[in-house]
Amino acid sequence: MTMDDPRKTDTSIFPDPVYKETVLRPLFDGAKAHHVEGFRAIDRAHLVMLAETGILNKEQAAAVAEALEAIDRDVDVSKLTYTGEVEDFFFLIEKELKARLGPDLAGRLHTARSRNDIDHTLFKLGLKERIDILLHKAQGLLGALIAAAEREKDTLIVAYTHGQPAQPTTFGHYLSAVIEVLIRDIERVHAAREIVDLSPMGAAAITTSGFPIDRMRVAELLGFSAPLQNSYSCIAAVDYTTATYGAMELMFLHLGRPIQDLQFWTSFEVGQVYVPNALVQISSIMPQKRNPVPIEHLRHLASQTFGRARAMLDVMHNTPFTDMNDSEGETQGMGYQAFDSAYRVLDLLAALVSQIRIDPKRVAANIRRSCITITELADSLVRREGLSFREGHEIAAAVARAVVAADGDLATDGYPAFIEAFEKSTGRKTLMDAETFAELVSPEHFVAVRTRFGGPAPEPLAAALESYRQQARDFAERAERNAERRTRAAHELSEKFAALMEQA
Repeated sequence: MTMDDPRKTDTSIFPDPVYKETVLRPLFDGAKAHHVEGFRAIDRAHLVMLAETGILNKEQAAAVAEALEAIDRDVDVSKLTYTGEVEDFFFLIEKELKARLGPDLAGRLHTARSRNDIDHTLFKLGLKERIDILLHKAQGLLGALIAAAEREKDTLIVAYTHGQPAQPTTFGHYLSAVIEVLIRDIERVHAAREIVDLSPMGAAAITTSGFPIDRMRVAELLGFSAPLQNSYSCIAAVDYTTATYGAMELMFLHLGRPIQDLQFWTSFEVGQVYVPNALVQISSIMPQKRNPVPIEHLRHLASQTFGRARAMLDVMHNTPFTDMNDSEGETQGMGYQAFDSAYRVLDLLAALVSQIRIDPKRVAANIRRSCITITELADSLVRREGLSFREGHEIAAAVARAVVAADGDLATDGYPAFIEAFEKSTGRKTLMDAETFAELVSPEHFVAVRTRFGGPAPEPLAAALESYRQQARDFAERAERNAERRTRAAHELSEKFAALMEQA
């Protein structure tokens, strides 16, 4: 008994219904939702290149151009429903071309290209657009942070370590630390964009083509900076995806940390940050409540963005170094959700930092209760009394314990405890009078004497803010150059495609 060859008995021309609904329809809908304009640009750029290199003659190129224009005019993509008659969106366009041109001429557009290089070019076009929006919004947040740091450069706050009051600084100094991390995060996103900005077109399936294609020309017409050099890399090395989402993951991990600080600082017990009424939600039952819920939304949206970006890296983990579906349509669509939540975080955080203010009464009360200027007393004993820092530290610690135990104020109540601790430790009287003591332990003095590079005193902080403004200007110039390239490429592609049609 012999078995029939299944290849001879399999006559179905439609996909399995389950395969259609679980794979092909979602892929088609994803292409329809995200990549129609990318398909359109790739078809036109590739056609212009085929004509310019002589791979297609003028008449052939003109006819294909007219047909592509007719498809754009006649087919309302938003109303398309996947039927299974064609495998995907690419073959839908090819089917429409065949209906207008016949199979021979319609098939010539696909000369020297593959769905492999088309797909990765589509994904890069989609990512570039989203990265540019991300950078624009991140630069908006950077500007808001710089403006807030400038506004609050002299505003005292309590700085915390290990969840406990540590030292006084200024809100401007704190925000400057956030600014520096954001600048580094923006740099990482720019670096990822440079990886994305290399065109895969011309790689075809794996190894380029025997036709005399011009890869640089297609890259130029599509607004890429250059072609990605190695053709295998074009379809296998999806580091453009991992670089992008790796940079996003870090950005929103980092933003989550100051967001958490703001949540803590707005608590009733700390209260050093005041959130205006426009950003506060009242309780439905407790009349006294002022809930700064935008901070909570920032925290969970930043975490969602981090999680979505991290999921993209997880999907790429242990995949083969080749063209594979793991990195393609549905995965790219999943990643776009990270951008959606990222935009919300950046806009809301920029609005928040522009409007919050420090409550000086709560800051003063917390400084008084916590003796956080006591470090400067220890330092001053080294400079003024010639003590070792360890001895000065022990004297200062004794003063702090006494003031906290008495629920006193260090500046006004600490001097008697200081005299006693100093004499007990050194066996002599201090040279410091009560007025000098009060000045040395004031938060204003604490900040003013920290004039070293990177410190909170006016001079180093002013220099830092100017450097941040310069970096913000540099980012703006890079964004402008990228936008100019996109505009120039789109204009040239439109002109060249129109010129093909004129030859019809």
